[in-house]
Amino acid sequence: MSWKRWLVFITLACFLGGVMFAGGMTLVRDLAPQPAVESPGAADAAPALPGVAPGTVADIVARSGPAVVKIDTVVPTGGEWSLDPFFSDPFFRDFFGQPLLPSQPRVRTGLGSGFIISKDGYILTNEHVIDKAQEIRVTVAGYKDPFKARVVGADYDLDLAVIKIDAPKDLPYLRLGDSDKTRVGEWVIAIGNPYGLDHTVTVGVISAKGRPVQIEDRYYDNLLQTDASINPGNSGGPLLNLSGEVIGINTAVNAQAQGIGFAIPSSTVQPVLHELTTTGKVSHPWLGVRVRDISPELAQYLGLPEVRGAQVVDVVPGSPAAKARLMPGDVILELDGRRINDAQDLVNAIRASKVGRRVEVKIFRGGKTLSLSVTLTEKPR
Repeated sequence: MSWKRWLVFITLACFLGGVMFAGGMTLVRDLAPQPAVESPGAADAAPALPGVAPGTVADIVARSGPAVVKIDTVVPTGGEWSLDPFFSDPFFRDFFGQPLLPSQPRVRTGLGSGFIISKDGYILTNEHVIDKAQEIRVTVAGYKDPFKARVVGADYDLDLAVIKIDAPKDLPYLRLGDSDKTRVGEWVIAIGNPYGLDHTVTVGVISAKGRPVQIEDRYYDNLLQTDASINPGNSGGPLLNLSGEVIGINTAVNAQAQGIGFAIPSSTVQPVLHELTTTGKVSHPWLGVRVRDISPELAQYLGLPEVRGAQVVDVVPGSPAAKARLMPGDVILELDGRRINDAQDLVNAIRASKVGRRVEVKIFRGGKTLSLSVTLTEKPR
């Protein structure tokens, strides 16, 4: 082969090789992952909640929302004026006062929330939502007309009530979670009917646990605090965790502050729910004392060997404590063999007992340890 033919052959081979190389690089470039191109305005979009996958809150609301109900009540008053239904809730009266508006004689209307806990129509709410109501109407998502409800059970002290409706088919319902496992700082979702705006959703975190709160003559010793917005009409609605479980029943708000709402923890509801739905009430063992915690200074002054116990501040006349000769100043160290570290321990120990049970109370009085026998009775209203 002449050198000219060799030159043509080499040139053609180089040309074909270049074409193949360029084609291969184009294919690699087309198949390789491309960097995302940010759409206009994407940088200004609201960020997702930290630690919450996109869509999680919306999914929980979509699943849980149909089980949340609106509760309307009619309560006889015996007068010619009635409260605005949005302010008939005692918790909001405590902060807003009692604005009177002209209305139908001798009745007032109330508004609250609740949630279905069984497919056959049992509903959990606050006792103060249905207290003294002569008529209860429940609005359920998907039904045009409200259902007439009856009270199955109610407890003033715990502020819990179960009502029942009869629907033509099975209803969606929510499950109770374990509020004891909930940590401060975890995200929660509140669903309710503030000011009659049904199925309003607010989101916040658990701000604190075990908060004591007193509203009028009702005392709560163990509430969840949240900054999820709670307003008149939210009472009785669910406070949900990110698993869609009810860990609290929205109950009150401090209107003098921002982002301070309270809910009854599910750990308070679980032990009494069966009793409430089967007997219509909750039994409350009662000792009849008012107590306080022991401080290091008080322990030193009294000569206590340990900084623990619950000191009796007051004894109710005629109570089991009075009959057993408990006295102000006594320090309760044990109740029925259960060690008492503080006032809350005593409350828990009494609640764990039974009405009519005879218990041994170990006290510290005048530098000596004594034992008294006390028969617990039903707590008066």
